[in-house]
Amino acid sequence: MRRDTFLKSMAVMAAAGALPMTARASANLKMMIPANPGGGWDGTGRALGKALIDAKLAETVQYDNKGGAAGVIGLAQFVNSAKGDPNALMVMGAVMLGGIITGKPAISLDKATPIARLTSEYNVFVVPADSPFKTMKDVVTQMQKDPGSVKWGGGSRGSTEHICASMLATKVNVDPKKVNYVAFRGGGEATAAILGGNVSVGGSGYSEFAEYITAGKMRAIGVTSEKRLTGINVPTMREQGYDVVLGNWRGVYGAPGITPEQRAALTDMIIKVTKSKGWAEALEKNGWMPAVLTGKAFDDFVDSDFASLRGIMHLSGMLS
Repeated sequence: MRRDTFLKSMAVMAAAGALPMTARASANLKMMIPANPGGGWDGTGRALGKALIDAKLAETVQYDNKGGAAGVIGLAQFVNSAKGDPNALMVMGAVMLGGIITGKPAISLDKATPIARLTSEYNVFVVPADSPFKTMKDVVTQMQKDPGSVKWGGGSRGSTEHICASMLATKVNVDPKKVNYVAFRGGGEATAAILGGNVSVGGSGYSEFAEYITAGKMRAIGVTSEKRLTGINVPTMREQGYDVVLGNWRGVYGAPGITPEQRAALTDMIIKVTKSKGWAEALEKNGWMPAVLTGKAFDDFVDSDFASLRGIMHLSGMLS
């Protein structure tokens, strides 16, 4: 075949979408991050995007931050704007499930397409470096005297740190409805409030506070893991006498209305990136535990976690 004839046939095939995957340009992805900059979802989405580009699985990644209501505002925008788009992803996780349970929004997660669970981590509770609270016992003692005087700060209502604060209240005979919880639209806002002393206790994934703990600007007083985190000298809530154990996880969903083939392609892309050097570096840097789950196993996990969180929130007095 003559060279000009070959090039023309390649152009026709490209226009028809018939080129083999290796001959096509990598995807130009759109990443919905349903939180303001500076938090766990933002960090996860941007680390994932960078790893996809570094691994040459995507050519570009366009980020869209839309915070509020435990990710439900971003979810609604994603569902309404990305329908049928095979190159759209949304970061999500346990916090969004909690927000859906408490907020009962018109648009729920079942409108989008499950792709994968990525990571798991536990919450850490911190106080400002100059706080009069030195231990979780100090916090509990003050809660028992005057629940409203302890101001808890974290993600949106229904977030895992909100659930944990309510769980703690029930364990120490404090009415969980009296927990003074201040919700923030993103991790950056919550961090600023803690550093500024505008809240008594802050909660989030350890990775969000690690640099401030290391720098001595925050003091970690408890983690919600069953055992102490490797390499992190912070006592668990349980070893301090408070049976508060709850994990957090983060994952990605695809757009509504994509085909099974498009879902499979996105899933394959995510599986590949989680095996890349760039993603391994992101896990280590942020202290995230790999927890990849895809396909029906991920679908079933989300359903199970919805039921589990709903039960915990009911027992913690967060649901009527």
